[in-house]
Amino acid sequence: MDTETTLPDANEKPKRVMLANARDNLRAACDQLNIHPDVYEELKWPRETLASTLLIRMDDGSRRAFKAWRCRYNDRRGPTKGGVRFHPNVSLDEIETLSFWMTFKCAVANLPFGGGKGGVCVDTKQLSPVELERLSRAYIEAFAPFIGPDRDIMAPDMYTNGIVIAWMSDEYSSITGQASPTAITGKPLAFGGTVGRVDATARGGYYTLRQLEKSLDLDPDNATVAIQGFGNVGYHCAKLLHADGYKIVGISDSSGGVYDPSGLDPLAVMQHKHETGSVQGAKGHGETRDISNAELLELECDVLVPAALERQVTAENCGRIKARVILEMANGPLSPEADRALTQAGHIIVPDILANAGGVTVSHLEWVQNRSGFYWDESRVRDHLKTTMETETQAVWTLHNEMEISMREAAYVHGLRRIAESVEARGTQAYFDGS
Repeated sequence: MDTETTLPDANEKPKRVMLANARDNLRAACDQLNIHPDVYEELKWPRETLASTLLIRMDDGSRRAFKAWRCRYNDRRGPTKGGVRFHPNVSLDEIETLSFWMTFKCAVANLPFGGGKGGVCVDTKQLSPVELERLSRAYIEAFAPFIGPDRDIMAPDMYTNGIVIAWMSDEYSSITGQASPTAITGKPLAFGGTVGRVDATARGGYYTLRQLEKSLDLDPDNATVAIQGFGNVGYHCAKLLHADGYKIVGISDSSGGVYDPSGLDPLAVMQHKHETGSVQGAKGHGETRDISNAELLELECDVLVPAALERQVTAENCGRIKARVILEMANGPLSPEADRALTQAGHIIVPDILANAGGVTVSHLEWVQNRSGFYWDESRVRDHLKTTMETETQAVWTLHNEMEISMREAAYVHGLRRIAESVEARGTQAYFDGS
């Protein structure tokens, strides 16, 4: 018998709470720039979203249905670009909001892309490797007409690692009848991936923070850092900052965290996680103790790096946040209420659409290399990433000071200027009514 336990209630109306909150940032940026109303009208809703039900044959012979989505938010600056995530909490609202953020992230990084996103509502920990492959290929089969190297370019996200992306790329090539490496980025090197992609998101955030050190009065030899989320991004961010002298005092993953005011070695913590499945119990340089994820957010530190899920800092706990600087390496880790309260209290929040833009920046380089058939070495990739992140970070910081607005508002203003140019170049009401 077919089971549909992964599908939402058919009578339940989808809520767009996250997208509505994201539109508030758009509205504020439009007001700051006195942008033509046509621009807001075009950007307040996604251009197109496709939903599908993926029916998978399980190892025991049964079939299960998984809800899946792909959204192309806006393509004025080029084909849409964005990851696909496998997670049990994926929803339509989340996918459309993430694609909205990607639209602005690509504009902030000055990439020739619009924003897209995809996802499947699934707990991959409950699937066998073979079931995961079936699901990955089924996703491409369902969305193949929707994606493509000049229309919508996919990439990895939560729980879609190298092997998942390899299956997806292989399936797309099989469907199109030709090798199509440019349709999906974040591929393994053997599939046409690029060097420097594994740590690109973390390295981009690292370059952003280093660019702001003097402005934020941060001394790497004395500054302390707490990192929530110890997956790919959190681990590489911790490793890069630790190597530069920053003291990592707290690290957490989905099962909890570890705290040591004398400092933690990210390599040792990751080794412990590989051996035990958790960062808890890892030893630091002093008196180490286990803490919860909630406690990690509230640690005494100079820099807090949320690198896990959305809405980890909310109205409920934002008053207990002690970090002076928050580097958003996750997408949307602060609720709008928490963002406003912390900004008013004097905290500096380096927004996600700037801080974690390193991943899509290097994905763009992979796309370029795939199209040309010429591949760069790691030093060239990193040099390009460093230049991009430093240039755009300084531009956002300058707007933040000149306009006396938050860094988040400054980032949206910076991105909106570029998007608005592409919208207005096609003609607005002012052009057609002769005003």
